[in-house]
Amino acid sequence: MTALDLDALKAEGVTVLLLDVDNTVSPHHSAEVIPGIRDWIASLGPLGFRACLVSNNWHDDIHERAAALGLPVVAKAGKPLPFGIRRAIRLLAVRKSECVMVGDQIFTDVLGGKLAGVRTVLVEPLTPSDMGHTMVLRRLEQRIMANRRPEA
Repeated sequence: MTALDLDALKAEGVTVLLLDVDNTVSPHHSAEVIPGIRDWIASLGPLGFRACLVSNNWHDDIHERAAALGLPVVAKAGKPLPFGIRRAIRLLAVRKSECVMVGDQIFTDVLGGKLAGVRTVLVEPLTPSDMGHTMVLRRLEQRIMANRRPEA
């Protein structure tokens, strides 16, 4: 995720990053935010970006991670349904055209972003560990992606 071309996004009018959490900002089943990602998130403000966590997670730790990062959060987002992503857009009072949804899963983050009408960026998951149903979807993602790699 830290390899995102922020200059290119800025040139396209993007000022808001809607960030998935599990396996995008934090490893799966961990409340830890990797220091490099923490630093990258902290660098967004001075570069003219805002960020919001958008997660299907509903546990208390999602709010603790958001507070530790100084970011707003939309928990129980219900991705791939677009409602949580739209809630984040309203929360930040921005236009869809200013936003990009960044996540590690095609069938939640990318599909949800597309259904909400925002650009999307698929990133490599932080760890190979996932929930059972996600592992099944990962196999489908591999077929869809063939030999292509996520953008960042």
